[in-house]
Amino acid sequence: MNKQLNIFNTLSGKKEKFIPINTGKVGMYVCGPTVYDFPHIGNARPLVVFDVLFRLLKKLNGNDKVTYVRNITDIDDKIIEASKNKKIPIDKLTNDITKNFHEDCKYLNCVTNNSQIFLFCLHNKTVLFHFHDEEI
Repeated sequence: MNKQLNIFNTLSGKKEKFIPINTGKVGMYVCGPTVYDFPHIGNARPLVVFDVLFRLLKKLNGNDKVTYVRNITDIDDKIIEASKNKKIPIDKLTNDITKNFHEDCKYLNCVTNNSQIFLFCLHNKTVLFHFHDEEI
């Protein structure tokens, strides 16, 4: 099997050989949902696309050589507005939608990413990150 991955580089506008920045390790950081409303088909597309890429990278590089991080934005202006409109607390809204999102991931048979970051944004400014329930 050819262990070379060619991927389209949007910066150069060409297909190029994929070479990890750090030899022997591959990192993927993928934007996840902003959890203000239930997931829809548009949320599923990147899940499936990056799931396939994650599986391919693990096959080519080894299971322990690929780190896949996906964020979930669980506070921003859209969430605050949805919470007000639905008359429910922000944490209930975001917990329910996040749970639903993870159920959809399982339904789509998407493998679990290695890590998850919860991103807190207010008025387009990052306020705080949480990583596995620990502030970083």
